Order: sequence, then C-alpha cells, then structure tokens
Amino acid sequence: MNEHLENELVRAAEDLDIKVFPGSPFPLGATIDESGINFALFAENATRVELCLFKNLDDVDEYIKIKIEEVTHHVWHVCVPGLKAGQLYGYRVYGPYEPENGHRFNPSKLLVDPYAKAIAGDLNWDDAVFGYNVADKESDLTFNDTNSAPYMPKSIAIDQHFDWEGDKQPKIPYHDTIIYEAHVKGFTQRNPDIPEEIRGTYAAIAHPATINYLKELGITAIELMPVHHFIADRHLLEKGLTNYWGYNTLNFFAPDSRYSSSGYMGEQILEFKNMVKELHKAEIEVFLDVVYNHTAEGNHLGPTLSFKGIDNASYYRLTNEDARYYQDYTGTGNTLNVRLPFVLGLIMDSLRYWITEMHIDGFRFDLASTLARTHHDTDVLSSFFTIIHQDPIISQVKLIAEPWDIGEEGYLVGKFPPGWAEWNDKYRDCIRDYWRGAESKLAEFALRFTGSPDLYKGGYRRPTASINFITAHDGFTLHDLVSYNNKHNEANGENNADGENENNSWNCGEEGITDNQDIIALRNKQKRNFITTLFLSQGVPMLVAGDEFGRTQGGNNNAYCQDNEISWLDWENADHKFREFTKGIISICKNHATFRRRRWFQGIPIQGSGRDDLMWFLPEGDEMSEENWAHDYAKSLGVYLNGQGIRCVDYNGKRIKDDSFYIIFNAHDQPLEYLLPKDNCDKGWFKVVDTSNGFVGQDEERFDPGASVQVQDRSVLVLICPK
Repeated sequence: MNEHLENELVRAAEDLDIKVFPGSPFPLGATIDESGINFALFAENATRVELCLFKNLDDVDEYIKIKIEEVTHHVWHVCVPGLKAGQLYGYRVYGPYEPENGHRFNPSKLLVDPYAKAIAGDLNWDDAVFGYNVADKESDLTFNDTNSAPYMPKSIAIDQHFDWEGDKQPKIPYHDTIIYEAHVKGFTQRNPDIPEEIRGTYAAIAHPATINYLKELGITAIELMPVHHFIADRHLLEKGLTNYWGYNTLNFFAPDSRYSSSGYMGEQILEFKNMVKELHKAEIEVFLDVVYNHTAEGNHLGPTLSFKGIDNASYYRLTNEDARYYQDYTGTGNTLNVRLPFVLGLIMDSLRYWITEMHIDGFRFDLASTLARTHHDTDVLSSFFTIIHQDPIISQVKLIAEPWDIGEEGYLVGKFPPGWAEWNDKYRDCIRDYWRGAESKLAEFALRFTGSPDLYKGGYRRPTASINFITAHDGFTLHDLVSYNNKHNEANGENNADGENENNSWNCGEEGITDNQDIIALRNKQKRNFITTLFLSQGVPMLVAGDEFGRTQGGNNNAYCQDNEISWLDWENADHKFREFTKGIISICKNHATFRRRRWFQGIPIQGSGRDDLMWFLPEGDEMSEENWAHDYAKSLGVYLNGQGIRCVDYNGKRIKDDSFYIIFNAHDQPLEYLLPKDNCDKGWFKVVDTSNGFVGQDEERFDPGASVQVQDRSVLVLICPK
C-alpha cells in the first residue's frame, strides 16, 4: 500500500480514539445491534485483516482502518461501537502473494465483503483493481500496489427491518405451477403502462400494471434472471456493451442496486422486499436465477474484487498441476470450491437469507452440475445436495437445476436427486425438431409430451421434475425460432462467432423479416403449435417473457450483452391476437387436471371408465403398435387423455373426474383425415383448439365417435369430451 496513505490512516485512528471490542465470529458479515456493528470475515490463509470505513460513496480513501485482532476458527471479527446503519466499509487482507501457490493477497486492494447485504456504487474499471501489473509481460506474477479504493463499490451495513404485513408464501404445488422467465429491466423498461421513472426496476415489477398482466396471462411464478449484485465485463464496456443478463456475480446476498428506483444506499433491499410482498398478495411466487458456480473475478488474469483477495486458495478450485490457474467448469474463468465447508456454508447462508429475509419461493441454479462436482467427477450425492436435503428451510422451497456445465460428465439431465426439478433440454430439442418436420421423432415426442418418464420416472420422481420449455433467455425467442435458420449476433461484436450454432430452428421458407403473407401465416401457426404443445404437455411449463406476443431479437440468440431495444420487450408492437391465444391455452391447462397430473400415466384401464388413462392412435382410428412408433416418416399421431380418475390436486387422496381430451398432432406439410376413436367418448367430441386458424374456446359443432375430422397441415387439433 502507498506509505503516505497508510500513515494518514494511522494518524486518523489516533485522532478519533476509536475503541473496539472483540465481537463475535458469527454471524458472518456486518451485523447491527444497539451498541454498534459487528464485522466478521472468513479468511483462513490471511495473516492480517483491516476493516476500512468510508463516510461517502465517492470518497477516494477510507477515513479510518481498524486492524482486526480477534481470529476464531479462521474468522476475523471485531465490534465497532457507535456505527449506524448505512455505514460504508470494505476490507484489506494481508498474506503471501504467491500465485504459483494459489495465494493472491494484496492489501492495496479494497475488497467487498462476501456477506454484504447491500452494495453501493459500481465498479470503475481501472488497472488499479487488478492485483498485478496489467501491462507487465510477467502479468499476474507481478505485484500491483496501487490503491483500488477509488474505483471499487463499497459494502453497506444495513438494518433489515421491513413491514411484511403478514406476508405468506403462496406455496403453489408444482403441478399447478406456470413459470414466466423475465429480466427485471427488459420486462418493464418499455412498458407504457408503468411510470417512466420506475421502469426497469423492482418497483416496476411490483406495479399493478405488471401484476395484473401476469395474473391475466395465467402465470403463477415469475423467475427473475440474476439479481445478485454483478459487474459488467471490462471488454464489453470498452465495446459500448454491457453484461445485461447478469451471470457475473460479485456478491450472493445483495440485490443489484441498478434495478432500484430508490437509490444506491441500501434502499434497493426495501424495494426488492416490497416487490416480493406485492407479488405474493397476487398469489404469484418469485424464483431467482442464481449463479453459485463462479464469480466475476475471472481467471488468473481477472481483477481482485473480493474472494480472490480475501483467500483465493480457499474460495476457488485451483488446478492440481499449478495452483496459479483455476479449474474452469463454467466457461467464465473460475469455479467456486464448494468442497470446502466455509464456501459451501456461504452458499447455504445465501439461500437461507433469500428465503427467510427476502421471502423467495424458489431458485433456478445456473450450471448446477458444477455444484455436484467432488474432486473432478460429478456426484449427485455430494455435500451440496446432502446439506440442502437436510436443511429444514432450503429443502422446502422449489429447487430447479440447469443440469449441466461445460466439463466432462457435466451433462446430468434426468440424474438429479428427488426434490429437484430440471430444465429439460431434451424436451426443448425434441419439440423443436418435431415441428420443423424432422424424421424419427414420433416416439421421443410421445415421451416428452407425457413428462419424460424415461428421464424422471425412477427414484420416486414425478412428471413435475421436468421443467418444459421451448425457449429460454439463452437462444432464439419463439418468434425468431420460426423466422431464422441461422443466428445473427453481429451486434455482439464477436463476428457472429458467439452463441449456439445448432438451434433446431426453421425460418418457414425465408430468413428473417418478410412481406410474404404465406410465410407469415405459417410462422404464426408454428408459434401456436409450440405454445399448445408446451402447455398441454405433462410437466411444469416455462414461458419466456414476451414470447406470448411475438417478441423478436432480430435473430440474435446470445443477447447477453445487449441492454437495449434488442433485448427489451416491445410492448407497443405486441401481437395481441397471439397473446390472446396464449392466454386461452394457459387457461385450458389451468382448468383441467388432465394436463396437470401429479402421477405418471399407467397405460391401463381406469376404474369406472373401462378405458386406459392414455392411448395413442393412427389416422385410421386404430391404436398404435410398436411397429408404428418405428416408422421414420411418421409425423402425426392422436393421443387420448382419460380425464376420469385423476388423482385429486389437493393431495386428499380422492379421485376426481375431469373432461377427457383427444389431441391430434400433425407435423406433415399436408392435411390429414383422422377417424376419432369409437369407444372413448359417450357424449361426443367438441373442438377447443385449432392452431391452423388460431381458434381457442369451445365450438358448438359435435363430432360423433368414429367420425372423420380433418387436421390441417402443421397444426394441432384438440377435442374435448365433457365428463
């Protein structure tokens, strides 16, 4: 550290006559009580820790630093009397600077508290935030003693008091859950029904216009893309871009202040809590997309912002060959070392905090396979899962895995333990392939439509273990899925080299924007096919914000860096007709237990009906045989769903009756005649959905059992037999 600065701080401490007490090693972070603030920081390999206090966010230097004398079980702790809520602080941590041995201590770098509940300010990229001399050819083997405090965000000690007004978590059963994936800013930034001054913020999500929209659409849970405080990558900012998605976490407790309309000094917490409270009042759950697999500090050439400077060798997984380098299962440069108790404890403390203090209802874990890794291999019986399953708080919320990472053996779809749901990319790929006319997809389509029993039926898991999705934030929007064969990511500044190349998409005959009305009509029909398939499949459907009204990103399938009109929802140009169709399909899903089964289809007769709970049919009205499933060219099928004997959704063990349905899927490019089954409906069939023309409702025309119905090319026909 600069010698002059250190001398000034020492004199300031003497002048202020600061008296401190040993304090307590737990809880970690900054804890306020009537006497002052207790600070506790885990740093096993450190030799000295200093607490740095700031008066204002824009102060160049701390006004005082306090040497922490007490260490208990590798936790450095001190209690400072007289400090109040809103106190800005950070740490400087001493120890060996030996990158080859995994140690990167550098007291010149101000460090964010891993347990800070709020963070003020943004990172100002300067070479000072790196622990080494960036321009030196020896790179991270050099030592940079420039003070980084002027460029760093600051941790804030906060008061957690908030009037929840008796808030209760909705606790909606999985089989009744409909997830809406949304970005706080992108979802609300251009909504004309929201006051301009709060657009793009937590307050905008809490606004009645947003909540009413979600309720009318039929959503039961909003899944927010990362809101943990994150940083924008330097190389993106230099290109005039930013990290829009937020998968670049700096802190796992603090809600990002950039989504706050209230300011930067801790008010974001109150605003976030109010958002959750208002959504809960409307019986809408709140899930968070969380990134516990890596941090924003990158690899050996990344900045020193928090964990790296506090105890690099403890927090990160380093390579066995050379501790200078990081194990990277995430593609971001580093991987958190969840094998160590204190790092695992950090994640568990964060999860419990978001549940108990912020009233969050569930989590979607980014690259969750990384958390299952022991030494190198993945293990679903690892400590991470064991602790979660025995935890009386975390185990009671919804846990959703993105069940893969980029490492070997990292693809774990269908392999997570009971209690977990999974993003089912096999569902996504199969349904996309089926509707673009790929061959040899019929048998797999049937599996995905019935909840993917090949993946989830074992281990006492249920159809709701499958989170079904056609699109997600990562990839094409639904409109772009039917409008582009190729990605168009030129705006990202990487020569269109980024993003997935294999999208299983089909542009319907012309790439991108077109005036051809036949192609436009086909694209609209394909979107209706996707929406209908998604919400009538067994499992938990997830809809991406804006897909219900035709949002486009112009063919960009990796808009992670586009905080602009490319990513923001264009409300004024919404396709209202398609949105009404989507609302209608969601309504059918919610109003009929047939599409929200808690248990697997058995393929056997249901008592009282004499008919199987599930039957598959050929166009001729005959049941499909094993041979029929193997026909490579087959692209259509009829499915009978028996509504009698559905296990009651309120878990009381009684059997209830629902209407029965006959659904015909036709991915052929020609219309087909289908004979309705003769013995599966006594009251006649009535059309409720026809994706060929966008009809959703209940038609008065009656079709007798055994009658012939025409199913248009590339369309779905749904018929109902009233109970």
